[in-house]
Amino acid sequence: MNTSLNAARRLAELERVRHETVDVLVVGLGATGAGVALDAASRGLTVAAIDAHDLAFGTSRWSSKMIHGGLRYLAKGQVGVAHESAVERGILLTRTAPHLVRAAPYLLPLTPAVTRGQAALVMTGYRMGDGLRAAARTPRRLLPGPSRLPAGKARELAPPLRGDGLRGALLSWDGRLVDDARLVVAIARTAAGHGARILTRCRALELHRDGAQVRDELTGESFTIRARVVVNAAGVWAGQLSREIRLRPSRGTHLVLRGQALPGLRAGLHVPIPGESNRFALVLPQHDGRVYVGLTDEPVDGPVPDVPEVPEEDVSALLAVLNTVLEAAVDRSQVAGAYAGLRPLLEAEGRTADLSRRHAVLTSPDEVITVTGGKLTTYRRMAQDAVDAAVRLRGLHAGPCVTHRVPLVGADPRGGPPELVERYGGEAAGVHELVKLHPEPVGAGRSLGELVWAVRHEGALDEADLLDRRTRIGLIPEDRDAALAAARLALTL
Repeated sequence: MNTSLNAARRLAELERVRHETVDVLVVGLGATGAGVALDAASRGLTVAAIDAHDLAFGTSRWSSKMIHGGLRYLAKGQVGVAHESAVERGILLTRTAPHLVRAAPYLLPLTPAVTRGQAALVMTGYRMGDGLRAAARTPRRLLPGPSRLPAGKARELAPPLRGDGLRGALLSWDGRLVDDARLVVAIARTAAGHGARILTRCRALELHRDGAQVRDELTGESFTIRARVVVNAAGVWAGQLSREIRLRPSRGTHLVLRGQALPGLRAGLHVPIPGESNRFALVLPQHDGRVYVGLTDEPVDGPVPDVPEVPEEDVSALLAVLNTVLEAAVDRSQVAGAYAGLRPLLEAEGRTADLSRRHAVLTSPDEVITVTGGKLTTYRRMAQDAVDAAVRLRGLHAGPCVTHRVPLVGADPRGGPPELVERYGGEAAGVHELVKLHPEPVGAGRSLGELVWAVRHEGALDEADLLDRRTRIGLIPEDRDAALAAARLALTL
């Protein structure tokens, strides 16, 4: 099973796809689109999956890197969504991506702003969340239950917390991705191993019942891909391809801090947002030593940009919430980078923060299937529902969905340096061979050998693919500038 993606494979498969009719054409290679490609291919269907840019170019790479158990949805009475999230989290933790998804601890500091009644209510919610874990049959050894910590223990895990008035903290656990973009790459490569044609830099110009008019963005050449059914999984851009789809995007902004801004932080933080009930800012220490702080939920009007900009008011708002629990305030000069993603929410009345995260599978009058909404955690179920709809619509001969038990590339760790196993799982030994040949550091704990691996096996075609998606070096602009020459070199090796 050949799971490697690279420029040579892309070129060969672009040539093949011009002369065939595939069962399923997928438009969009974020988590959901890659998931549709894997689901369909693993059922025995022929698949082409295209994206105008790169794997994980859109919303999928701008998340909080969390794999939610659905607690927030439970608090809003969305029991079905909450249970679905818990089930999907368990599948990722136990079977499909244990190398990329692991349990992570979070503290809710019990500051004077959190009343005892509020603390009791939150702990009740955490216990209900643990009930969801049990209902989803996720072992407690993989996801511990909640507890209350005294102030001293809370500050051991989170030294930057303000000690004055701190009564302790509530400790909870949830799933955390090593990297959301790496999850998408693993899904796409697994789909390729099952025979899907994964084609980046291939833009859909027009969708229709029997395929799509597309353009190779590297050559400018247009051609037709013929398909028995088309699935639009273009996320926030879905409405540009299927005009009857009405989305109401919302912007989620994160700050990127270097570790020294919050020294010694060993657990994530849930920071209550003043004036809001059941909404928290997140402080998320990363494996590369950086810390993410997020996230906003602001409606976005007008054209959807390729890469959303972070407005200064989002930065100020997040710092203001963060500093309510810190001994030493973090100021604007300590923000090393920032990023924003757009949630593809279905249009509805009310604040975007309150809109349902339930996904939808819709069939247009011209019989193009669109899958949208949802959360990163539930990408696999979204994909399953979309392929089920495609099979019914066209009467395709396909087996049942098996992706709940298909391990993604790297899911079986087989040794190698721990820092590489953490990112590559079972492929760490192969990556290590390239690292030994090209050990030069390129930033964020990465080496030139890892960039070469991304070019040869992960479909990276240019510097942006390498720095902004296969690694996350580019989240801090000055780190990106420093690594640019190395990225250019990797493309030639």
